Amino acid sequence: MKKYDLAGMWHLSGNGYECDGKIPGSLYSILMENRLMDDPFYRDNEVKALALSEHEYEFSRSFEYKRSVHKIYLCCDGLDTLCDIYINQRHVAYTDNMHRQYKTDVTDFLIDGKNDITISIHPVLPYIKERQAKDPLIDKAKDCMKGFPHIRKASYMMGWDWGARLPDMGIWRDIYLLEEDSVQITEFRIDQRHTDGRVFVTPIVKTSDIAEITVTVNAPDGSFFDLPANEETEIENAKLWWPNELGDQPLYTFTASITENGDEADSVSKRIGLRTLKLIRNRDKYGESYYHEINGIPFFAMGADYIPEDNILSRVTKERSSVLLKRCKDAHFNVVRVWGGGYYPDDFFFDLCDEMGLVVFFDLMFACAFYPSSEEFKNNINAEVRDNLLRMRHHACLGVICGSNELEYNFRWLYDESEKDYPFKKTFSEIFEDMFPNIIAEICPDIPYVPSSPDTAGHFIDPKNEGYGDCHYWDVWHRDKPFIDYRNHYFRYLSEFGFQSFPCEKTVNSFTEPKDRNIFSRIMEKHQRNDAANGKILSYLSSTFRYPSEFGTLLYASQLLQAEAIRCGVEHLRRNRGRCMGALYWQLNDNWPVASWASIDYYGRLKALHYAAKRFFSPIMISCMETGEMTTMPSINAEPYEFDHETKAQLSVHNDTLAEIFGTVRWALRDKNGSILKSGNNAVRVAPMSVLTLDEMDFCKTDTDNTYLSFDLEIDGKTVSEGSVLFTAPKYFDYEDPQLTYEINGDDLTVHAKAYASYVEIYSPDSDLILSDNYFDMNAGSKTVKILEGTPKNIKLRSIYDIK
Repeated sequence: MKKYDLAGMWHLSGNGYECDGKIPGSLYSILMENRLMDDPFYRDNEVKALALSEHEYEFSRSFEYKRSVHKIYLCCDGLDTLCDIYINQRHVAYTDNMHRQYKTDVTDFLIDGKNDITISIHPVLPYIKERQAKDPLIDKAKDCMKGFPHIRKASYMMGWDWGARLPDMGIWRDIYLLEEDSVQITEFRIDQRHTDGRVFVTPIVKTSDIAEITVTVNAPDGSFFDLPANEETEIENAKLWWPNELGDQPLYTFTASITENGDEADSVSKRIGLRTLKLIRNRDKYGESYYHEINGIPFFAMGADYIPEDNILSRVTKERSSVLLKRCKDAHFNVVRVWGGGYYPDDFFFDLCDEMGLVVFFDLMFACAFYPSSEEFKNNINAEVRDNLLRMRHHACLGVICGSNELEYNFRWLYDESEKDYPFKKTFSEIFEDMFPNIIAEICPDIPYVPSSPDTAGHFIDPKNEGYGDCHYWDVWHRDKPFIDYRNHYFRYLSEFGFQSFPCEKTVNSFTEPKDRNIFSRIMEKHQRNDAANGKILSYLSSTFRYPSEFGTLLYASQLLQAEAIRCGVEHLRRNRGRCMGALYWQLNDNWPVASWASIDYYGRLKALHYAAKRFFSPIMISCMETGEMTTMPSINAEPYEFDHETKAQLSVHNDTLAEIFGTVRWALRDKNGSILKSGNNAVRVAPMSVLTLDEMDFCKTDTDNTYLSFDLEIDGKTVSEGSVLFTAPKYFDYEDPQLTYEINGDDLTVHAKAYASYVEIYSPDSDLILSDNYFDMNAGSKTVKILEGTPKNIKLRSIYDIK
């Protein structure tokens, strides 16, 4: 087969614009490339960018082609979204699904020599407005433009409670001509069978006509060997693929080639990880289990929910995604959930997850809405799901395919259970409980499927039941519950929970003028899409910290709140390992600079939460369940009188590795200067993939405003995990000035403190530093971290003491 690439420079015209730009690309990317459009992320420029999308535009170019005896197809891997395609002024095709790959026979449209191709792209806003008027569809994404479920376009482009309304348009993936020989490979997949420690594979190769087939394997050690096509063969000394922190990620490259008349006619390669990856759902005393099992080993899922990385898709590159996913790997993630309101990621995303050991909990692209019931719509999404599963199915990382995000959950939210005949139930069942499972059974039967997240017993049977399936829990944040409310729940697998924060000052400065830098300014609220959320952050802050008098300190304090909220939830779930087997927080990343639930902001800057995740997702960890004012009476700011409360602590040692660990737990009750008032240690032995909880300690009659508990886990003479807790709100703790200083020696940055310091931040306004640890607690003394990326210029230090 021959491929003629049509990417490169195209001409954009429409709405008074005439300019050239790069394809793959879009209206916004080309206008910005030509400096004809302001940055839509700056201040409130989003409004002007949105107005641009209300017009029709043409993308066109010329190309040379010499006709041959073979058929030739126009292949469009991504058109966004309502497009009419013309070749040499003749209409070729109409497309209406951003998520599909379109392949059209254009043999009779091409001429020898110069050819012209034009793609007219129509605005989606009038389209969805007209469809919504005829067939009103309900959605729970109230920050999204009404009618978005009518069109197969990435939903987040229409806005979300963390995202801008920027419905871009363009040729967003590869476009090319494909000249096919008389024989092609029509299907290539690798079936695996694992039994008694042995691995057998069957390379399934189907061709359009009789041909000689060769299958070659490039093993992880660099060796090559051949396998027979369409026959089962044992892989000798097979190297198994494991998630991050449980083992290595060896990948085998299988290549199928066919020859015709002695010449290679076609070849296809797939990188395969040899493994079994199951979703185990068995009845037990708590309800029903819900956990991943890799190569026969159950593991606790630790990670976050991934959203699209940008509103302008040409900016999403392999290099950028690689950095983001590397941050996940370094923070000990083993799972990433791809949320269903975006788009099906590029092949490189799954390649990277394969390489880094990140299991993908994958939503199909349906979220927070009721969808049309027409046969036209069903046929469209049938083709969409087939296109993408055929492209994705071979990846070792693909652990779960989920039909939708919050569709069952939102139905129960919006409607009384007695409305059993509501039409959406029938549509949901036809699509997510019948059509999609049948497609998966045909294309990738070994990949577990669930119809929605959260998901319990299925078909609208109490999708909020904590004893079954995965759950989304939002009472902390949306319903203003305190952080310790997580401790009242025992989710089997918590796949969404979150808390917002502001990005750092450098990121805020990128989209504001100095006059905007107040969290209640118009611009700061434009870059906050959750209702009244800036005020909500202040409300939680009032229960926890003193009021910051400086804008940058307020941003910092918000990030500490976020880190504490998620830490409290994750550590509780991990302490209940076995009953609870998953903690995926919302959300990993941003698609524009905004206040949000992300742990990494739009520019890739790590918030306090991401550094905290590196600690609370560590496979070997020590955690503390403390009891004090913040746990006995979390609304203490509403109680202006003395009351009795317990002052207790219980330590747990977590071992999410495949090896037994031996170590020493050390703890110390200290005064605010760090002097030890009481201490102890325990020798511990913790079995693989388990948690050991020590006896509760009672610190009655402790002066909670002046004492804290520090603790650590030492293995082979090295501290591998450490932390500290207060027994009162930080705003009441009588912090001494730690007088933080630092020194740098090569890649080592050492912080010195003269008193106890909480959430020590190492920050450079001049360089984006990536450190081995940050936002940490430390006793009086010194702590050294590694500078992993960036140049340490103009270093600034602060801690909770500085929130005042």
